[in-house]
Amino acid sequence: MFLDSTNLIADSPPDNGVLKFFTDLNESLMEKLQKAVPKAKFIKVFSSVGSGLMVNPRLSDRPTMFICGNDDAAKIVVKSLLDDFGWDVADMGKMQSARAIEPLCILWCIPGFIRNEWNHAFKLLKS
Repeated sequence: MFLDSTNLIADSPPDNGVLKFFTDLNESLMEKLQKAVPKAKFIKVFSSVGSGLMVNPRLSDRPTMFICGNDDAAKIVVKSLLDDFGWDVADMGKMQSARAIEPLCILWCIPGFIRNEWNHAFKLLKS
């Protein structure tokens, strides 16, 4: 099992705090990795938060980690790990969902680049 925290960030600098990707949104980096190593069990996780918040995030509420991957058993292991680390989990499905998860890093980085604010995470609210 591989925890995939990669993103498609280009070498060019951010534009007003907005990162650029080196591909389009029709294929995630996770999908590229899965094609390169078809037998690997990749789980997209931690790609939309900084390293300082990955374990025991000290925030006003328990944040949500969006995950996806093709192997359901591996996702169960990752969900348990995330629970231990202080995260709620939102399973977004199979690896194609990484196309939506990876761009969250762009949104997460904007406050950091424009205001040097890096201590935040996403929260999925449900009724």
